[in-house]
Parts: sequence; C-alpha cells; structure tokens
Amino acid sequence: MSTSISDLHCEEKLASVAAEIALDGFKGPGTSEFPDSPGLEYLVKAGSQPWFDTGNKAEAQPLWARQMRGLTTNNTLVNQVVQTGVVDSVIETAGRRLKEAYPGMSERDLVIETGFILNARIALELVEIFGATVSVELHPDLADDWRMSLEFGKRYFAICPERFLVKVPMTPDGFIGVRKLSDAGVPVNFTLGFSARQNYFAALFSRPAYVNVFLGRLGVVVKDNKLGSGENVGERVCLVSQEEVEKLRAEGAAPSQQIAASIRTGRQVKELAGVDVLTIPPKAAKEYLDANPDPADVRRLSSADFPVELTANVSGKGRVETFWEVSDAFRSFARAAAGKVSSFDTGEKILSFAADCGVNDFFRQWSAGEQAEIQKGGKIPDLHRWCDVAAADDMMTQAALQSFAVDQGELDDRIARLMAG
Repeated sequence: MSTSISDLHCEEKLASVAAEIALDGFKGPGTSEFPDSPGLEYLVKAGSQPWFDTGNKAEAQPLWARQMRGLTTNNTLVNQVVQTGVVDSVIETAGRRLKEAYPGMSERDLVIETGFILNARIALELVEIFGATVSVELHPDLADDWRMSLEFGKRYFAICPERFLVKVPMTPDGFIGVRKLSDAGVPVNFTLGFSARQNYFAALFSRPAYVNVFLGRLGVVVKDNKLGSGENVGERVCLVSQEEVEKLRAEGAAPSQQIAASIRTGRQVKELAGVDVLTIPPKAAKEYLDANPDPADVRRLSSADFPVELTANVSGKGRVETFWEVSDAFRSFARAAAGKVSSFDTGEKILSFAADCGVNDFFRQWSAGEQAEIQKGGKIPDLHRWCDVAAADDMMTQAALQSFAVDQGELDDRIARLMAG
C-alpha cells in the first residue's frame, strides 16, 4: 500500500467542494416509523445495540426494525455496492465537478477524493432512509499516516456530525490518529481489532467511541491452521475484550464500547447478547430471527462460558492465546503509554516504548514486500509462516488491512476508468 497522499486534501477549499458534492440532494436523517422486532428487543434488553453490517440498503430494508441503531460500512462492502454500477453516475458527476474546481488535480488525487465522496454519499443515503448512525471507513492508504487519518476523519464527521462515525484501522499510527480525533470530538469506530489486549490498549491510549473484535475470522484462522476446531475462539476473545473495556469504563479510564464484528451465524447473535454493539450481517440476523429465539435464552454470557480446546499451537510470537490474554506486563505498558500520550508522534515510538516495557510482540512495522505477501494470502494468514516475527493478533490485523486494500483497489480502478471514459 502506498501511504503518500497529497497535501492538497488538507485544503479547506477542497474539503468544502467535496462536502458540497457529497451532500447534494441529502434531505437529512430519516424519521420513518419502523415495526417492532421481539427478537431484536431481546438483544436490547440484554444490553446490546444491534447494527446491520452492510452498506446495501436493499439488504437492510426487509429486516429493519425500531430496535436497530446503526449500520456499518467498510471498503469491502462499499466496493460491493460500487461494482453493481448503481453509483456510476455519482462517480462521473463527482469527477467532473472536482475537475472544474481543480483543473490541475492529478488522477490519484481525483480517485482518492472521489472515493471519499462516494463513501459519504452511500452512508448519507443510509442515514436518510433509516435515520441511523452509520460508520464510514477511511481509505486503507491512510492506515500508516495519522496526520491524514486525522484530516479525512474530521472531514467525514463534518459532513454529517449527527450520524457519522469514522472507522479507522488499527495500526501503530492509527493509535495516534484516533486519539487526536477523539480529543477533537470525533466519534471513532476503531476497526480491525482481533484481541482483547489490542482493545485494552486502544481504549486507554486512543479513547475511541468503539473498539472491535472481528470474531468470525478468529475461529477460521485456528481451524485453517490446523490448531483446533476453531469452536468458541471468536466468542471467547470478544467477551474477554468486553469484560476488559467494561472495567476501564467503570473506573473512568476510558469511554469505549465493545463491538462484536464479523458475526457469521444466528447462533452467534444469540450467544453474544449483552456485548455493547452487535454488527450483524443481514443473513445472520435473519437466521437469528427465523429461529424464534426464546427470550430466556437471549442473555449475557461470560468468557468463561466459551472454553477453547487447541489440538496444537504455534511457536514463537504467534501463540493463539495472544487473542484473549492480557498480561500484567501488558497492562502496565498500556497504562504507562496512556499517561504520556503527548510524547508519541509516530507509531514507531509506541512500539519502541512497548519494547522498553518488556512487550516485544505488540504490532510491528511491516515491509512493503511482507505486506504484498500477506495480501496474496487473503484474510486468513498462515500463522506458522509468520510466528517468529509477529504475534497472532498483529498478523490478523495486517491480513484484514491488506484484504481491504485489495477491495479498495478494485473500487479505485472503477473510479479511474469511469473518469477516463
């Protein structure tokens, strides 16, 4: 991934032009009445906010109910919408208007800016239809550039401060960008979290509105790497993380709420009732509702209810237990770092401080070649291949980021082709 983004995107005039294009025709948050859903109400009573994990209005509308609180989009979900061609006219109009305002803008800057507008437009349509909170995600090329993450995050929020949450991927530089966005009053959905310890640090240091566990992929990575059946892995990690951020909230150390993301089945929806937020794909929501859940069974469970049996493990830094363990040494490092936030102006300095505190496996700086190799491997990395250089949770986050980069690349290519045509 390239991290070189032009300073042009920081210009107030360009931000104003892009916002104007994005907001063209927007009528404000929807106020329609939606039916009640007893099954979703059971989740609410257990302590969860149900959100749909889709940017496709046609998928969300048949199941939308009064209890739904939000939708979340990402690079993959937006790309799925874009590739249908339904927003081609928006791309063409945005490109034309940007060229009129900035005749000398490079093709790359046009693509980046049009993609920003496109994400905002898709999210605004969801706001207009459902009146819900919608998470919008930054371009993956910003992941290792906290200054640009801050700039684009503030720009997204300014377009719809009543309903937009900004999704920032979890990287070393992302910790700094999210803290600055949080301090600026921008609510952040800090995404691509795969372990309780990642979220413990994120909540203390960056203070986002939300942290995530992409739980569905955790069971798959254990199974695909032949370390066990994968049963209960994602659920255990998500509930340990929930318990950790709840403790931080209770002591006033962090405001963050936990999101159970990458839910795969209706059974998981029921078993994770009580997690602060459930982002549910419509297919899993339908499976949960069609099962006519008994309200007595939709209740808060604990991490202890989900034991994990491993038939094997990996050596070195790649131990599977990394997903759910939060050691005393790690807690001490996280609290020490949170106490000196202003001294960190690069993600590399956070990692260096972690090493000084005896935590040698908390993220790493991946080379371009390594990123390319991980990208070819898809969402589920070979833990054995990387176990000597990176922790399992770091490997999962990097694989997810590279997967998003592939989908963003397809989206960017479509934008470029349409503007060239």
